[in-house]
Amino acid sequence: MGTVVNNLAVGEVEVPLTLKERWALIERVAASEQFARSARLRDFLLYVGKQSLKEGCPEIRELEIGIRVFGRPDDYDRSSDNIVRVNATELRKRIGSYFESAGAEEPFILEIPRGGYRLVFRHRLAEQPEHVALVQTESALEPVPSAGAVERGYAPTSWHIRIRSLVWPVVSVCLATACIVLYLQNRTMHKALYPRDSQPALAAFWSGFLDSHRQTDLVLPDDSASVMEDITRNPLTLDDYIGRTFIGQIQSSHMSADRKEDVNQVLSHDLVTFGAVRAAQSLLGEIPDTYPRYLTLSRYFTSDQIMRDNVILIGGKKSLPWDYLFNSQLNFITDFDYARGMAIVRNRNPRQGEQALYSNSAVSAVIAYLPNPSHTGNVILLAGVDSDATDAAVAFLTSENKMEGLRNTFHTNRFPYFEALLKSSRLSGTVFDAELVAYRTYPNLH
Repeated sequence: MGTVVNNLAVGEVEVPLTLKERWALIERVAASEQFARSARLRDFLLYVGKQSLKEGCPEIRELEIGIRVFGRPDDYDRSSDNIVRVNATELRKRIGSYFESAGAEEPFILEIPRGGYRLVFRHRLAEQPEHVALVQTESALEPVPSAGAVERGYAPTSWHIRIRSLVWPVVSVCLATACIVLYLQNRTMHKALYPRDSQPALAAFWSGFLDSHRQTDLVLPDDSASVMEDITRNPLTLDDYIGRTFIGQIQSSHMSADRKEDVNQVLSHDLVTFGAVRAAQSLLGEIPDTYPRYLTLSRYFTSDQIMRDNVILIGGKKSLPWDYLFNSQLNFITDFDYARGMAIVRNRNPRQGEQALYSNSAVSAVIAYLPNPSHTGNVILLAGVDSDATDAAVAFLTSENKMEGLRNTFHTNRFPYFEALLKSSRLSGTVFDAELVAYRTYPNLH
């Protein structure tokens, strides 16, 4: 950007504003409707504003903003965590929106040029009336007759008149072309920004779950852990899973050396079923590209993430022990009967017509939508009796018809926190549909 003089880089136009006036403009933008429901973006603007007004302010670094505004650790990896860049894009849009609406009469505007994060102040460009611009265009094209020509009685009725006659057709074609281009661009942008116009139920659910300023973590099941449980025939607790203490327990158990080696071989691989990958692919389609998102495996997921982020847990307790965190909040508890080798769902408080215990033949999956443990974000649990059933639960959660039916069942426009118990239909062993069996809603958790 070059040497900084009075908070502006060389080559930028200085404007006659004092530091106090510049800060007042920043505060007016931050206090506007555009930032009323986005405290994080408001903090972003105020931070870069304060830094930009410092004498001899250098360029503000992305790492600095990530640490100071978004609470990232000092050594966070910007190549895999693009939260600053994503929010900067949205911040520029909202600043522009302010100066097009409530700030339309501001004589000076502020901007954050792309490629950096330092504020720049400049005069608002005066808009020239269209008819004046057209007259100037004609005047520029029309030749001025010389004094000698006028004295000899020559009138300007030759080639310059033909040029004048071409101006309006050319201008009309240009305007028509510009209108068509703008219309097509507007339609494309509208589809990109509002893909849910024809899907109101999905829009209501996913807009309530997602947050453009909070990362969404999609956590794939750890099927290595599930296979290990099948071999040892012992459930794996979350504490043992996080601390990896189960490895020592296996080595000190009475299992044969060959069986211990089998378990070690299983745990040395990151096993994930195709159904889980397909489910994650469908869910990623519900998250806009501009929203921060992160795909990971259960064994690499951390306690900090589930306390800080929006989270989607794909799988039951056998392959995803993080589900245990929510046992105390849930009515429908997924479990595994090791004696019979089958997944089950326990209904803690059965209502009329409901069963206290559901087996594979009666139910296939549970969907739970809850706040995260710190109540700063949201969590979706998708626990099926197998990977196909989990995939069916994802299909339910991404279907306009299914979610519209669920919303009608809740008798509300806004989706509350809820649990849904599903039964799937199968054809030749393949799940192709899921229907609601029972549900619970928790509106007071919001």
